[in-house]
Amino acid sequence: MPKPTADAPRIRLLSTVTDTQQRDLAAVLADCVEGGASVSFMQPLTEERAHAFWRHVADGVARGERALLVAEDAEGIVGTVQLVLAQPENQPHRAEVSKMLVHRRARRKGIGALLMQAAEEVAREHGKTLLVLDTSGAEAERLYARMG
Repeated sequence: MPKPTADAPRIRLLSTVTDTQQRDLAAVLADCVEGGASVSFMQPLTEERAHAFWRHVADGVARGERALLVAEDAEGIVGTVQLVLAQPENQPHRAEVSKMLVHRRARRKGIGALLMQAAEEVAREHGKTLLVLDTSGAEAERLYARMG
């Protein structure tokens, strides 16, 4: 994982998702949707729908189908990204980058780049040599272009 600096958040790979982490992840998702992010949800995003989404993700993590990374600061989770590791049998080298989210209060601090670097490292550890993603939005496109 990338090394945090004094001002940078800590990046962690979660093997399970606690109720507190689920609540924090739901808050990040809700903030991103409220901010207009195109991340498969429309406004208004209910708390129930956000929690249901993260329960689904947690189940995938438990089955080893997904890797879930979070960025945490002193206030809790401020960002996240997933790698969908389970791919068709003819694509064992591939993973999908999914739901790169950074809370608006924590943007422009390099968190997206730290999460992407960590995701690339986790992908390599799982033998994945090709990452694919589907994105829209100028901020996301700039980040992914900068990251190569």
